[in-house]
Amino acid sequence: MNSARQFLISSLIFLLLVPFSNGCSEDPGSEPQQSPAEAAKGKLFGVSFQTLNNPFFVDLGEGLKQELEANGDRLVILDAQFNSLKQKNDLSDLILQGVAGIFVNPVNWEGLKGSLLEAQRKNVPIIIVDAPVKKSDEELIVCTVASDNVRAGKLAAQALAKVNPKAKLVVLHLSVNKACIDRVEGFKTEMAQFPEMEILDVQEAKGSTEGARPVMRDLIGRYPDLNAVFAINDPNALGVISALDSVNKLDRVTIVTVDGSQPGIKAVQAGKLHSTSAQFPREIGQIAAQKMLAHLRGEAVETEVKVRVELITSENAEQFLEAN
Repeated sequence: MNSARQFLISSLIFLLLVPFSNGCSEDPGSEPQQSPAEAAKGKLFGVSFQTLNNPFFVDLGEGLKQELEANGDRLVILDAQFNSLKQKNDLSDLILQGVAGIFVNPVNWEGLKGSLLEAQRKNVPIIIVDAPVKKSDEELIVCTVASDNVRAGKLAAQALAKVNPKAKLVVLHLSVNKACIDRVEGFKTEMAQFPEMEILDVQEAKGSTEGARPVMRDLIGRYPDLNAVFAINDPNALGVISALDSVNKLDRVTIVTVDGSQPGIKAVQAGKLHSTSAQFPREIGQIAAQKMLAHLRGEAVETEVKVRVELITSENAEQFLEAN
């Protein structure tokens, strides 16, 4: 009787200890195991945008989401709010969640290496969207999918030169963003063909409507002969419009920009914005998702994909609105 009782107690103790011993022996570096319910939902991906206060990034996120969900996967969308530290922390959180891959739109194209190295250590592939990283960091990513931003800048300069080849202009920049650097480079390259055009000043305007408004008010006061503006995106251009409108000078200044968002196109239709070099953010998102899925299947992926851009003016604005 005592032997049977001792056997029963020993068996119970063994059964209780087995789960704990298994948990303690698990390799801390191994990937988290999905439950059957989680596996049925497909893979989890994440994307970090520099901001979601811009229709371009909302649409890009929709393109990613549409393509991934069609594959049975899920996407977490995060807003860095133009804050490099927040983006770094958000990326660390995604890596800790065990995501299958991450898409990044860098706040600062020169400040992403630490996060890229962290992802590499955990075997989490990264695809950059819209704004490239430094050349020396490209070996840490799968690929970059972005608009042809140099061409977008060239189209803006061509459009301005067509109506004012002697323009005295200012540039509203976001120089921590490589996409914006490329746009300004393209604009200046094309502008060189029109020697009577002159850049009076280049100012940082945060890539937002709120950032552009006070900067433009200051520039109006400092440059009385200013008659044109190259804003690096539609939100900047809308801030310029607001500033000029407030001092009744909107009809004296030609504004060209890049994005092709619905608010931008409507401003073109209203005669407040001369042109916007249209990007195709949903297409960028869809292509980026396709490249990520191909990479995870073990297929070779090109390191750079440039997506088309097209100029929108009053002549074709309606057709672009209908397409959207």
